[in-house]
Amino acid sequence: MEMILQMVLLALGFLMLVKGADWFVDGASGIAERFGIPQLVVGLTIVAMGTSMPEAAVSINSALKGNAGITIGNIVGSNILNILIILGITAVITTVAVQKSTIWIEIPYMMVITVLLLVLGKSGNQITFSEGVILWVVFLLYLGYLFYCAKKNKEEVVAEEAKPMWKLLLATVLGLLLVVWGSDVTVDAATAIARALGISERVIGLTVVALGTSLPELFTSVSAARKGKADIAIGNIVGSNIFNILFVVGTAALIVPVEFLPGFGIDTVIALGAGLLLWICTWRKRALTRPAGIVMLISYLAYFIYLM
Repeated sequence: MEMILQMVLLALGFLMLVKGADWFVDGASGIAERFGIPQLVVGLTIVAMGTSMPEAAVSINSALKGNAGITIGNIVGSNILNILIILGITAVITTVAVQKSTIWIEIPYMMVITVLLLVLGKSGNQITFSEGVILWVVFLLYLGYLFYCAKKNKEEVVAEEAKPMWKLLLATVLGLLLVVWGSDVTVDAATAIARALGISERVIGLTVVALGTSLPELFTSVSAARKGKADIAIGNIVGSNIFNILFVVGTAALIVPVEFLPGFGIDTVIALGAGLLLWICTWRKRALTRPAGIVMLISYLAYFIYLM
């Protein structure tokens, strides 16, 4: 009976995370568009950060509760899943165009910071306060680059289609509150299930929690691609992965040292490989096609079998 209750709470937590992230994205991206911020920048920042709110809330919450395996496992697992499953599914549904800057700047940057996470994690098997500061400095550099992009490519505001500002602000605040509450429910339920089944926190973080917290990215990317807003689809995933490592792990490390279990070394290398696969699949045609999407889905299946 206890197991059924925890599974219901886990599903409820995921539902709160998805709905909260949805409201946050709608509100925050609406506010950004009011100021004429380009679609790609909206995807790399507001949408990416919004859809990463579940990862942020769950990982920071896990760190505070001492569930180290879920903290890093959730981030690394989400980053692998974001590329191989979410972009894989999106590419199978529709060809996704990729901006030149995404291929030559954002994707390589994502791979560099994945290597940085691996180096910091393997030195002492934990991410310390000082290493959290390093991640935050690199995050601020990334924000500076995006600010430059926003200034350089400012777009005209379409005032007649805009929602009232109070509605956008309300959606943003309510969404954020729902995400934080949902993360608390999710972490407690996932940890209880893992312990009851004898599954390690590393595996539960890399799979169940990673999938649950990546649902907003899945819905956002597929929806954006089908609406022809490919910049948001790709930008959302690449931006989310950068945000996950730099902001989420960085912030968690500033609060409490985050343990980097030995097994995470292989998972982080796989996350790096997923980024390299994305770059290889997009650099020539500047698009993510159906065959590439199928290769990504098969790659994730192989990784999942390895985990099990």
